[in-house]
Amino acid sequence: MSNEHLGRRALTTLLALNGTMFVVELVSGWRAESMGLIADGLDMGADAAVYLLALLAIGAAESRKLRAARFAGRVQLALAVLAMLDLARRAVMGSTPEPPTMVVVSLAALAVNVWCLVLLRRHRHGEVHLEAAWIFSATDVQANLGVLLAGALVAAFDSAIPDLVVGLIVCGLVLRGAIRIGRRVRAAELAAGAATYVRPG
Repeated sequence: MSNEHLGRRALTTLLALNGTMFVVELVSGWRAESMGLIADGLDMGADAAVYLLALLAIGAAESRKLRAARFAGRVQLALAVLAMLDLARRAVMGSTPEPPTMVVVSLAALAVNVWCLVLLRRHRHGEVHLEAAWIFSATDVQANLGVLLAGALVAAFDSAIPDLVVGLIVCGLVLRGAIRIGRRVRAAELAAGAATYVRPG
């Protein structure tokens, strides 16, 4: 089986998993007033969009793959900013997150993202758009663990502060992922430019 087919099959599964969890976390986070779940849900939505772009990039020219990875980073950056704005609103107006929902949904999201990492492990050092997918899933696992911890702390201290703090941290993780992807794209572009420069003829 070719690497291209393996990548396509993995990305199709990743798209379905992340699209589903995007809806689940966003709806659950809104109902439970959990900024952590909402931020993580937006991250999963960004991932789903990126996996769709990566699918379209398979078999395409290297320039198209680089554009897909670059756009992926920009999507993550934009969603992080939107999530931070909502976090600021909740910090000012107040919220009452529901710990049981936070814990159950974050455990489900964690299971999904671990599965995503298993699917992507053979592609994590491959082409730039697949490496971007690996970065997304690795970031998501950290975010899921943060939301799980926030749910426990909200229950223990009867305070929304842990949820807001974790929401901010998740936004930071998303920003870091966007920066990593941007650096990887620039490095790939420089390498491609160098190869073109030294090509004989």
